[in-house]
Amino acid sequence: MDIELDDLSHRSPATPPDEPAQLDVVSAYWAWTSAALLAVMSIALSVSPRVLLLLSSTEPDNRTELTDLESFLALHGSIGLLAVAASLVLNIPSTSPGDVLIANKSPPRHPFLVSFSVASCTSSFLAYNTSGVGPLSSVVTCGAGIMGIWGAWAAVFGDASSISRKTGADKHTSAFIFGNKSSASKQKKEWLRQQKRD
Repeated sequence: MDIELDDLSHRSPATPPDEPAQLDVVSAYWAWTSAALLAVMSIALSVSPRVLLLLSSTEPDNRTELTDLESFLALHGSIGLLAVAASLVLNIPSTSPGDVLIANKSPPRHPFLVSFSVASCTSSFLAYNTSGVGPLSSVVTCGAGIMGIWGAWAAVFGDASSISRKTGADKHTSAFIFGNKSSASKQKKEWLRQQKRD
């Protein structure tokens, strides 16, 4: 069986970042202001969803209570708004000199990954404990739960640090017990044998 491996050890090192990008002050103020506005709307929807009745009621339609569906959607909408607000704040670029010195070896994650994973798990938990909206709570529980758990998995295991720089093999594989020929240790041994021959 021929295994052909590329020598990845002689790759050029990552180029150091040039001058740090200057933070656009207007963009930073926009992000903070938008996040604050979204957080206020989120808190208003979650703490007092009856504000919706005040803002949307007309004179003939004088209701005093929200339906279960309206309350459910207000709560889950507020969770989404809070996740967007948190993502806006967490993704404002930093201009501190320490950030330039730290070499980021892994590719950047999606900016909304952590905040939306937490929001999806929270939404899934709250939907699971809601009984007044029929099967909608089950649909939201499953959908938000899948997004939240998948996002948590991607945040923990989704980086490329499990790939060997020398051999390109996946480090999560093992030759233990079954003798996996595509494991990282077997591929490295084959790569070393090939290096000795050359």
